[in-house]
Amino acid sequence: MEKEVFDLCVIGAGPGGYVAAIRGTQRGLKTVIIEKKHLGGTCLNTGCIPTKTLIAGTEVLHKARNAGDFGVKISGKIEADWDKMLSRKDSVVEKLRGGIGGLLKNAGVTVINGMASFVDKKTVSVKTEKGENQSISAKNFIIASGSESLVPGFIPKSERVLTSTELLSIQKIPESLLILGGGVIGCEFACLFAELGTKVTVVEMLPRILPVLDSEISRTLAQYMKKSGINILTGTPMQDIKAGAKSVSGKVGPDELSAEYLLVSIGRKPLTEGLNLEAAGVKTNERGWIPVDSKCKTNVPSIYAIGDIAGKIWLAHLASAMGLCAAENAAGNKSEFSYDLVPGCIFTTPEIGVIGLSEDECKEKGINYHVGKFPFAALGKAMAINETSGFCKIIADAATDQVLGVHIIGPHATDLVSEAVPAMSLEITAKELGKAIHAHPTLGEAMMEAAHAVHGESVHVATRRKS
Repeated sequence: MEKEVFDLCVIGAGPGGYVAAIRGTQRGLKTVIIEKKHLGGTCLNTGCIPTKTLIAGTEVLHKARNAGDFGVKISGKIEADWDKMLSRKDSVVEKLRGGIGGLLKNAGVTVINGMASFVDKKTVSVKTEKGENQSISAKNFIIASGSESLVPGFIPKSERVLTSTELLSIQKIPESLLILGGGVIGCEFACLFAELGTKVTVVEMLPRILPVLDSEISRTLAQYMKKSGINILTGTPMQDIKAGAKSVSGKVGPDELSAEYLLVSIGRKPLTEGLNLEAAGVKTNERGWIPVDSKCKTNVPSIYAIGDIAGKIWLAHLASAMGLCAAENAAGNKSEFSYDLVPGCIFTTPEIGVIGLSEDECKEKGINYHVGKFPFAALGKAMAINETSGFCKIIADAATDQVLGVHIIGPHATDLVSEAVPAMSLEITAKELGKAIHAHPTLGEAMMEAAHAVHGESVHVATRRKS
């Protein structure tokens, strides 16, 4: 079997892998990328993009139902065309997948469809989709194999028990849906299907949904979800789960629950099966994830790991940032990444955007802090578009005034949080953020007002006069 030699071999073509491959060729490296399924990985094919496309559909549905509030008359029955929504979702995915293929081709990256398995730390054997075996040798490797939904053994196997992958292609809107896990995926799907008319129940064994977020943000979202008809049960695990021909049932404390389907969204597990990491000497931790340093290096100097497989934060944008870092280092440049300022975006109703420390974390670390908060209900643009839910909250160090965290729940929060990323990277203070002129009327003014509020100086909410 003839061996092909490359400077860089990337395993996995998700948002981390394909970005790393393109950066590799930009730095003059002869680069190959190996993908066993579809370009774009989980994010594009069964994660971020398809879910947000469907959510966009429910947002239009919501606006149509409430068009009268804007003085717009719509006659006839307003309902979701689920087949059309699925078709549009698939079309968006296919278009973006083709776009990635075009980018890789234009960059000069060699693309191989197949399953890679390490032979040693410098070689992988690839079983292509045609059943052929191909040997690839490279000076450096980047492992970007990703993760998949975790379904514990106590969950019964049934067509009524779904992960997010299956739910994204379900052929009929369920009349009822049980969701096991009140994390990001569980809450996003809860809001999506509740808008479609599904009776939704979310079960989270921890004391609150979205337990890793600022507790005020989590509490506020729970209130809005309950107002939309979503039943939320927290603090008790679901037990005695059974799947029948037409339904799934379980018990939460004294409550007996039943629904057409059960969505399992309680975590993810690493995709390393078949990689034969032992042959390359790559070490994993006790849960199967690959630890890396700030340069994305594994314990083997010539092998990097990025994105989900590194086991810290499962976000597409972090994977891309790590991919760029790893490719730069593989090219002989010096690059580092940090987990400290990674924004989080949650497409619930309302949306959530967060970055930095929460109040809970500040208390745990013993940091003395000040909080500034501004409600969207006091913002002209929010009133104009009839989206006044939520608030923007800024947490600043009491001694230095440096912004430590920004937490937004409300309209377009996932877009608004982007302002805080470069600002906090440059160690901005709340005073400086408040002095920056924000265009009017925009939702972004909430950030400026919250920064003023840190010092009790917001002029658009009632504040006490200083003596």
